Amino acid sequence: MMHAQTRAGRAGAALAAVLTWTGLLAGAAGCTSHGMDRMLGKARAPEDTIRVSPDDGSKAVRPEQGLRVRVPAGRLESVKVVRSQDAQQFPVPGRIDDDGMTWRPDDPKLVLAARYSVDAVALDGHGRRVARHATFTTHVPDKRFIGYVMPENRSTVGTGMIVSLDFNRSIENRAAVERAVRVTSEPAVEIAPHWFGEGRLDFRPEEYWEPGTKVTVALRLRDVAAAPGVYGLQDKTFSFTVGRSQISLVDAAAHTMEVRRDGALLSTVPITAGAPKSTTYNGKMVVTEMLEVTRMNGATVGFTDADGKGEYDIPDVPHALRLTTSGTFLHGNYWARGVFGAANVSHGCVGLRDVKGGSSATPAGWFFDRTLVGDVVEVVNSSDKKVAPDNGLGGWNMGWNAWKAGSAVK
Repeated sequence: MMHAQTRAGRAGAALAAVLTWTGLLAGAAGCTSHGMDRMLGKARAPEDTIRVSPDDGSKAVRPEQGLRVRVPAGRLESVKVVRSQDAQQFPVPGRIDDDGMTWRPDDPKLVLAARYSVDAVALDGHGRRVARHATFTTHVPDKRFIGYVMPENRSTVGTGMIVSLDFNRSIENRAAVERAVRVTSEPAVEIAPHWFGEGRLDFRPEEYWEPGTKVTVALRLRDVAAAPGVYGLQDKTFSFTVGRSQISLVDAAAHTMEVRRDGALLSTVPITAGAPKSTTYNGKMVVTEMLEVTRMNGATVGFTDADGKGEYDIPDVPHALRLTTSGTFLHGNYWARGVFGAANVSHGCVGLRDVKGGSSATPAGWFFDRTLVGDVVEVVNSSDKKVAPDNGLGGWNMGWNAWKAGSAVK
């Protein structure tokens, strides 16, 4: 599943910490109204126009494999590469060749145990602008494990942020690993862990964080045995701050979204939600990624025509806020007319009126500019089921006793 962006969200709203896990999961992006290809034309897919090596989603990439971005026709306009490692982000310097067709990093070798994100913009052979976003992770030494963690060190997040660790190996000795992770806050509140399977460990308080809370995450995983002969690599501490409270309530039946800041109503925004055959999840969802522009392809989330191709493939969806791992977004919509506040026509996302290229003057741009990673969007009155607790940061949909029962330490 693939998506492309011109650049990540505002500073402080990025998602990398020790390493950001969200980009490692399949980057599903797909929910718009029908008939988009007919309206927008059949441009080549971004992965055909902009080719990234290693491939998007690659894991355990060896350092000597190197990194290259190229176009078979046209020219590259910009390439931004960021390495996420040890709770920090580092720009990867490089240059575009004189012919405009290839970008190479200054240092040809990749770094071990890191996540790389690539954001490239190019003009194809017909002069059409195309954006692409790709991620990959590099090799972790044998017999070692690491946790990819969100949110980012020193970030300011919304009150719904859940600390989430995604491990690169299955954890057999979950109790030992859980004891080696300590999450504390100022002011102090009870913070409980919950395991989702053998590879993901989340932490949250009973209620949303209070604004101004400082949260510290200590990973004391070095030499902790996760499985026979498999030991932790990290001994790191990072922190983040909880900003103002912003909770947005989407009423799928009324086609509205009430945006409340610190309890006060900021605005009621007209929206379109999932159509009757592709409804939007109910429940509490948390913004985990902010993309000023992204590609949305129906094939990545199962919306295909008889020929197996996506029902839609839009290369430039503006103001996209990821709400679930499975592909639910709240995003700008410039192609639909007369539906906002009146009808539900999407493939499961929440759409706000926008213009092509995005604008801060539109409802979608206004909301994007006032959003933090960690903000909560709750959907009610949809005919769909409640979002699963492990789909994105959906843990707020689980009761406190059930959440605490997910600890491996008894």
